[in-house]
Amino acid sequence: MFDKKKKPYTDLLGKTNRIVEGTIIKGDIISKADFRLDGELIGNFETSGKLVIGPAGIVTGDIMCNNVDIEGKFSGIVQVTELLNVKASATVKGEVKVGKLSVEPGADFSATCVMSTTEKQTIAVDEQKQ
Repeated sequence: MFDKKKKPYTDLLGKTNRIVEGTIIKGDIISKADFRLDGELIGNFETSGKLVIGPAGIVTGDIMCNNVDIEGKFSGIVQVTELLNVKASATVKGEVKVGKLSVEPGADFSATCVMSTTEKQTIAVDEQKQ
């Protein structure tokens, strides 16, 4: 009756999910599209896109995604394949595993941080073979 074809990720580009201020979600969120969170999430978050935690946003849990901008509060483990951008108004506590990290002056960054070296290791192995 209804045709439920999955849309490829390219159809989701430019579309952003949004949780507004005053909303509290307890549970996990999985999304293929970009996401802006100005409310509170108590749980885990996973996306193949970008997550923006706004100034009023609070996340307590684990995050896995390509890119993250944090302006609000985060506590937990964050795994970012590309760039984690921590704004001056942000508070980050926990563990951080990133490809690239940007922390503005004034941010409260109280986390252990590991930068991904997968690409560097691949280059070193290729150089050794030559």
